[in-house]
Amino acid sequence: MSQQLKTKRRQKRIFRNRKKVIGTSERPRLCFHVSGRNLDAQIIDDSKGVTLYASTLNKDLRSSKLSANIKSATILAEHFGKNALSNGVKQVVFDRNGRRYHGIVKAFADAVRQTGIQF
Repeated sequence: MSQQLKTKRRQKRIFRNRKKVIGTSERPRLCFHVSGRNLDAQIIDDSKGVTLYASTLNKDLRSSKLSANIKSATILAEHFGKNALSNGVKQVVFDRNGRRYHGIVKAFADAVRQTGIQF
């Protein structure tokens, strides 16, 4: 399967999920992105356009030399969950960003749940 076909299929999955997953003030959207080297997480309130962002490239986490793996996903999730709770976010809607719910995505989601945020 060519890379262009994979990209088109993933983009269709993202658009299909984004029709259903909408962040509100009560339950913002937790969007998780995995690139080749890094992990990104955002809590997005689509109605207000407010975003809370964390990445493996943040200054707090950069010294740990995190990459795109399960161990890094759990460390990022713990840091991100504490930051979200301090900003008053208790419930979120999880946006997998077109990825399957296994591996890195599942490890991130489980670690965020352990911090006290409900999906």
